[in-house]
Amino acid sequence: MVGFPGTRVDADLASLMDDGIYGAILFKRNVGTAQETAALCHALKVRAGRPFILSVDQEGGRVARLRGAPFTTLPPMRELGQRGDAGVVERVGRLLAHELRAVGFDWDFAPVLDVDTNPANPVIGDRSFSRDAEEVGRLGVALARGLEAGGVASCGKHFPGHGDTMTDSHLTLPRLPHDLERLRRVELVPFRAFAQARLASLMTAHVMFDALDKEMPATMSERVLTGVLRQELGFDGVLVSDDLEMKAIAAHYSVEEAAVRGTLAGVDLFLVCHQVDVQRRAIEAVVKAVESGRIPRERITEAHRRLDVLAARFAHPAEDRLATLGGAEHLALAQGLDSAFAGKDPTEVMLASR
Repeated sequence: MVGFPGTRVDADLASLMDDGIYGAILFKRNVGTAQETAALCHALKVRAGRPFILSVDQEGGRVARLRGAPFTTLPPMRELGQRGDAGVVERVGRLLAHELRAVGFDWDFAPVLDVDTNPANPVIGDRSFSRDAEEVGRLGVALARGLEAGGVASCGKHFPGHGDTMTDSHLTLPRLPHDLERLRRVELVPFRAFAQARLASLMTAHVMFDALDKEMPATMSERVLTGVLRQELGFDGVLVSDDLEMKAIAAHYSVEEAAVRGTLAGVDLFLVCHQVDVQRRAIEAVVKAVESGRIPRERITEAHRRLDVLAARFAHPAEDRLATLGGAEHLALAQGLDSAFAGKDPTEVMLASR
């Protein structure tokens, strides 16, 4: 799954689509008005001529690519977590799904399942529901269920937990020294709940977990992804990597090594979000590793099975739903959230329907 520049299907993206990439992720650089974003999503799906998954990071709070009317301005998940109402959080998920579907997205990289245990964490903070691991799991599952009830795949992140790091994996490779007992008691709790709820997908963390693997970050660690996630927690949904161009990976490993080791570890789909030459190198590395026998074909078949299940349920064809934004259904959902926060200062809640 690739990112791309601009607001149109350029020659590089078209070539990758022809070669069979699974889908695309859109960022701030790709989105404009609701009409412009819907037109781009429509063009991508028509150009693909096959099920083509479109994804986005739309968490609420400071991580939201779709902003301004007619989209709903949602508070950080920490504020929803302080309410503790899983019913409200599930309605937020339904509202997110409604708005994402309206412009053409199939997959939302949310909710954050990291536990907010470190006030100095530079990247998670108020994106997390709570400092309590059980609450993060309970509310994260609620948001994901709302998204999926609305026809959009959810993706819990960042496995096995980025909440207690002191550094940002966009910039450097974080390392957590916690022992396995601590990880099972805190970091892994929300992911266990997510796995038991049988939700669509999880995203890996580019973080070193000394108790699990002192040599490889989670994205490239079979002990973490297969041993803990698949075998111990029982997760059988899609496992997608965080962006391989983040410095936590790119500053220490080639994209070829990351893609091959990640595939062997258990990643089903890689995000490569910026440079077309890096995207091409990642693809070719996996192809060559399969041809040489380093990656068993069974590993590819397993990944395809999971991706096919996700696409069958959530890959929507190009459609015109833009008019539903701001319409009766949209407003009813937003007003339902407003009423849930009745009696609280609106500026504190930061929840506006228009």
